[in-house]
This record gives sequence, structure tokens and C-alpha cells, in this order.
Amino acid sequence: MGSITPSSKRLPTFGASAQYAFTTEPTPTDPYIYQVGFGNRFSSEAIPGTLPQSCNVPQRVKYDLYSEQLNGTTFVSSRAGIQHAWFYRIFPSVAHGHLKKMPRNADLESRFSSGNENVDFVPGGLCWTAFPVPKAADPTVDFVQGLKTIVGYGDPTIKEGLAVHVYAANASMKNRAFCSNDGDMLLIPQTGRLDIQTEFGRMMVRPGELVVVQAGIRFKVNLPDGPSRGYAQEIFGSRYELPELGPLGSNGMALPRNFEFPIASFNMDKSEWEIVYKLAGKLWSCKQNHTPFDVVAWDGNYVPFKYAAEKFVNAAFVDKDQADPSLYTVLTAKSKTPGVPATDVMFFTPKWSSATNTFRPPYYHRNMATEVVGIVYGDYKGTSRNLQAGGLSFQSSYTPHGGNALWA
Repeated sequence: MGSITPSSKRLPTFGASAQYAFTTEPTPTDPYIYQVGFGNRFSSEAIPGTLPQSCNVPQRVKYDLYSEQLNGTTFVSSRAGIQHAWFYRIFPSVAHGHLKKMPRNADLESRFSSGNENVDFVPGGLCWTAFPVPKAADPTVDFVQGLKTIVGYGDPTIKEGLAVHVYAANASMKNRAFCSNDGDMLLIPQTGRLDIQTEFGRMMVRPGELVVVQAGIRFKVNLPDGPSRGYAQEIFGSRYELPELGPLGSNGMALPRNFEFPIASFNMDKSEWEIVYKLAGKLWSCKQNHTPFDVVAWDGNYVPFKYAAEKFVNAAFVDKDQADPSLYTVLTAKSKTPGVPATDVMFFTPKWSSATNTFRPPYYHRNMATEVVGIVYGDYKGTSRNLQAGGLSFQSSYTPHGGNALWA
């Protein structure tokens, strides 16, 4: 029997019921509250009683709010595959000025065809040392301005492929929001936390965590710790999901309950805002006379989320040999080819290695898949270069790699 005991001998039989659905507690480094559970459908109200009952579009929403749906999938997707959300907001998203094309950012790319003269196809391996971070005293660079594309494949206009970026910024976005119409954006800060405000609520993301903000969702990035650097991966036409567990059974790897989702949070702000959209790698902007973060309540499953690397449950070989790196997959995304992922996102976290009669360093290998590796903290000897935290390693498809220092 557990250590819970009756408070009185006169009442030997008792019980308890939860008063609220489970949410996380704020911490010294993260002041926000989250709902949990990958694949769940959530409902959240900043003002209790705001969500309409029994329908999505009542004739009149409480507090004279506007109903607005955001679809992440087509209307006729399978029920299991539908992803969407309903907002109840102070102003509809359509209340904005004219869209204008912004000056071309030569560091941004989204179209990776052989006909694009800005793209090179490299048969070998490449390694970038730690990308520079602008200092606080340097000219201001926010998240959007500090985004630079490194590698990728495919094209968002055909809804296939991905782009890997890095970002380096020294300024918060203030009255500016960003929205990628090209794809879902996964961010991993390497230095400095990201205080991300979305239409669904707020998330604090520290080094060692990842965050996903899906296509079409507006967000802004503040820098509570000053200058920040990190990695970004944007997938076109697919969605991040949990990998299959196969023989591992019901548990292991990234547990669904360790994924955290924001709760409704809104501002009342009628100052001027700029919204920056990315489409086919080009930037467009418009002005509006109110904040885009005015959602009082929402319901749905097309919701941004974050995950902490230290919560990953490693599966280890306790006898002999090495496992394939797919064992470290946190998130995957399907491609249009059945059985072939568009990307697998992996975390190599601290673990015990107890295999006997086994070569411990990463073995020599040539993979069909292209490998892109970054370091948040610690050392990693699995690439053919001297990779540093804040840098990036690239190994093209079928490129031999592993222990290159012996043969360089």
C-alpha cells in the first residue's frame, strides 16, 4: 500500500478527485504554464466561459469576439489526419493593410532545384564552425533578420522537402510578428532562451529544448537573455509526428506526455504592428493597427509545442554491437514516397554505453540519407569534422564518413 493515509481514524475510507485538467507548473527559468500530450486536442480560455458550446460559429460570440478557423490540412483529410484550430479573437486576421514585397534577403532560400543558380549540390562533407552572434552593442538584428539558410532540398511550392537554417539575433521583435507560409518551423536554441509569443499563447524555449511552430501561425521571438543563436528546420508539405515504436512496445524514446503546448494568452494593443510573411523563400509584409496576439480562447489540435531533450528515453544495447541512429528519433515527417521519411529529427543525449566486444566510436558508414548535425552542448565525435557547439556538419547522400581524422 502507498504512503497516502486517511487524515482521521474515524474516517478510514476516503478518496479524492482532480479539480482541474493537468498542466505544468512555472519554474524560475520558464514562467509559463503548459498543457501536455502529443496528438491531443486541446481547449484553452484566457477568460473562462469564452468558448462557444455545441458549435464553432455561433451567431454572436461572447464578448463580441470573432470566430476564425485555421486549417493545417485539407477539409477532406481523414478524420485521424485532420489538424485545425478555432480562434475566438478581438480582431479577425483579415484586418490588415496591403501586402508589400520586402527587399530580397540573399541569405534565405527555399527552392532547391538544380535550376536554381543560388544552390550547389555537393557530393562530399562540409562543416561550419560556430556561426557568429551579433553583440548587444552591434546594430540590431531580430530573429527574422538573423535567419540564414544553410542546406535543403525540394520546394515549398510543390509541398515537398525542407530547409535547414541557422539564426543569430541580438534584438527582440517588438511590434513585429513572423509567419512562414512555406512550412512548419522547428527551432533549437543553442545560446540564449527564446521567449516565443504565438496566437495560441506563450512558450519559453531554452537551449536543450526544441519548439515547433506550424505553417500559417504568427509568432514573435523575444530574447530574455540577450543575443541568441540556434538552429531551425522547416518542412514543406508534411507534419512532424512521433516515430513508430515497433518492437520497443508501448513506451520509450519521446513520450507523448512530455510534449508541452501553450495555454491561451492575449494582449489588448492598438498600436501599429508589422506582420512578415515568408512565401517561396521571399518575404512580404503588411501593417495593422492592433496586435495579432489577441486570441482570447481557442480549441484544436493544430497547436505549437515544445520538448526538452533530457526527457528522451534512450534505448541501449546492453550486450553487443551498435544501434542504428534511428533509435534516437524524437520527431519524424513523412515524404511523398511511402516508407521514406522527409526528415528524422534526433537527439543524441547522455547515456550509458555498456556493450562488450564492440567498437565504441561511430563506425564508418555511407547512408542514403543526408546527415545534418548541430551541437547544442557537449562534444560529438560522430562526424568526419571537428564540429563545435553552434556550428553545423553536413554529409551528403552516400558520402563516406566517420573517424576522418585518421585519413585526412
